[in-house]
Amino acid sequence: MSLIRPRLNDFYNIPFTQEEVDFAIPFLDEDIPLYLDPFLLWKSPSMQDNSLHLSITNSFNNLGFLVNNGKEEAAIDIIIRASECNEVGFGTSKSKRGKRIGPKLAKSVLAVFDTIPQIKKSGFIHFEEIQLLVDSFSKDRVSDIACNFILSFLIDFTIEQAEQYGIPIERVKLQNVYNLKNGTFDGEMTHLPVNPTNKTPILFVPKRWLRFIPWINSDDYFENYYVKNIHKEGDEFPDRVNLLKFNRNNYDIVKTYTAIKEKQLAHCKNDPLFKQIPVLSAKRKITTISKLPTGKTDNADRKYEDNICQLMASLVYPHLDFAQEQSRTDSGVLIRDLIFYNNRSLDFLKDIYDDYGCRQIVMELKNVREVNREHIFQLNRYLNDQFGNFGIVITRNPPVKKLFKNTIDLWSGQRRCILILDDTDIKMMSQVFESKQRYPIEIIKKKYIEFTRACPS
Repeated sequence: MSLIRPRLNDFYNIPFTQEEVDFAIPFLDEDIPLYLDPFLLWKSPSMQDNSLHLSITNSFNNLGFLVNNGKEEAAIDIIIRASECNEVGFGTSKSKRGKRIGPKLAKSVLAVFDTIPQIKKSGFIHFEEIQLLVDSFSKDRVSDIACNFILSFLIDFTIEQAEQYGIPIERVKLQNVYNLKNGTFDGEMTHLPVNPTNKTPILFVPKRWLRFIPWINSDDYFENYYVKNIHKEGDEFPDRVNLLKFNRNNYDIVKTYTAIKEKQLAHCKNDPLFKQIPVLSAKRKITTISKLPTGKTDNADRKYEDNICQLMASLVYPHLDFAQEQSRTDSGVLIRDLIFYNNRSLDFLKDIYDDYGCRQIVMELKNVREVNREHIFQLNRYLNDQFGNFGIVITRNPPVKKLFKNTIDLWSGQRRCILILDDTDIKMMSQVFESKQRYPIEIIKKKYIEFTRACPS
C-alpha cells in the first residue's frame, strides 16, 4: 500500500505522533521545511545546548584562525564540506539531496574574517550574522553548518531515540563527521536509521531547536531594524548587494541589531511542524461555513473546502497528524481531500487500522445539499487504491436514511466503512475544541460507534 507523503515511522509501521516525540519525524521523499536555529541553543536553559552552541561558534571561528594563519585552502575545504547536511533533511528539496557551496562563495564567507576588523580580532558570537554580510548565504546554510559541526552529538541523539521507539538501525559510514579536537572532517562507522528507499543514513534533530526562519535573519534586519533606525527618509533603499556591502563596512550596526535580538530572546521560540489555529479563528470559520450556500455559486465550494481544510487539521490534532490536502479527478469531477496519518493514538483509531487496514485516513469534502450514492461510490473507488477500507465524507447536511443504509450495505458486501460528518458534527467538534474539556476527535469516534452498531452482527 503506497502512502501519501510517507514518514520514517509510517514505513516501519511504528505508531507515534509528532507531538509525543522529541525530534522532527523525517519524511522519506522530501525535506522537513524547518531549520536548526543556533540562537535557540544559545538562549536555552540547558547547559548541554549552550555547550553545543559554543562548539558550533568555535568551529566556525576556527575558519578565521586558519585564514589568518595562511591556511586558506584548508578553511575553504571545511566550509564547503560543512555547507550541506543531507542526513538531517531540512529545507524545501523534493529529492532530499542538496548541493554544497562552491569555492567562490566559500571565499566570500572567509573574507569577512580578514576584512572586518571586529571579526578578525574576536570572531563571531552568533555566526548566523553571516547572512547579513555575504550574498547567497541563506538560512539553509546556517542550519546545515550548525548540524555538521555537532554531527557527533546528533548521532548519539538519533541512536538513543531510535532505541526508545524501536526504529530499526543499520551499520552505515558517514563521510563528514566533524572532529572538534583537530578541526577536520573524518569518516566514521556507526549505526543509524536509513531511508528505506535509497539506504541513505538519517539523523534526528531535537525539535526544540527548529524554526522556519532563524531568529537573526536578513528580512527581519532590513524591515525591523535598518528601515526604522538607519534608513534616511528620501534616500533610495539599497538593493541586497549594496545592503550587504553597507553591513560589512558598518559591522557595529549589525552588532547593535544582534544585541537587540538577544534582549528579545523571550520571544524566540521553536516552531512546531504543525500549529493549531486559535479558538477564535475556529469560531469564525464555523460562522463562515454556516453562511455558505451549497453548490458552486460565488465559489462557495472552494470557500467551503478552504475553511474545512484549515479547521479539520486543527480539530483532530494531536491524535491525527496532517499529511496534506490534495485534489483528484473522479469521472471528470474535481474532488478535494484531506489526508491524515493514522497514528493509532486512540482505541478507535487502532480499531480502524486493524479492521480496515487504514494507515492513512482520507476525508473527502462535499459542499452539496444532499450527499448521494455516487459521492459514496467515488470515495469507495478511491479507498480501493491505497487507503484501506475506511474513509470520511464531510458535507453540509445529514444523509437521508436510505443513503446511510447504503453505507451499511457497503460494509456488509465489501467490509468498507465510510462515515459521513455534516455541519452539525463540525460545529460540535469546534465547541469541544473551544471548551477544551474533551477532544474533538471523540465526535468522529461517536460516529464510528454509531456506524458499527448499525452494522449487522
